[in-house]
Amino acid sequence: MIGSLLTFFAVGLATIIVAGVVLGVVGVVFSLTFGLATFLLFKVAPILLVGWVVVKVFEKTKRGNSLSDADRRWLEGE
Repeated sequence: MIGSLLTFFAVGLATIIVAGVVLGVVGVVFSLTFGLATFLLFKVAPILLVGWVVVKVFEKTKRGNSLSDADRRWLEGE
């Protein structure tokens, strides 16, 4: 009888320890993922957006074709 109770106690204790470790790992992974997503969204994305806008503005202000006649002949294989 006492052996059965100790077995149930050991199994319950092991289950609680394993569940705690698993939940701890899941929490760390979730925290790292959330931190990375926040960094990319609020630090990297605005810089990329500003860079993209600057490139588009420079493309609009550029006049005509940017290739010289020699470059165009070389690309066409003449």
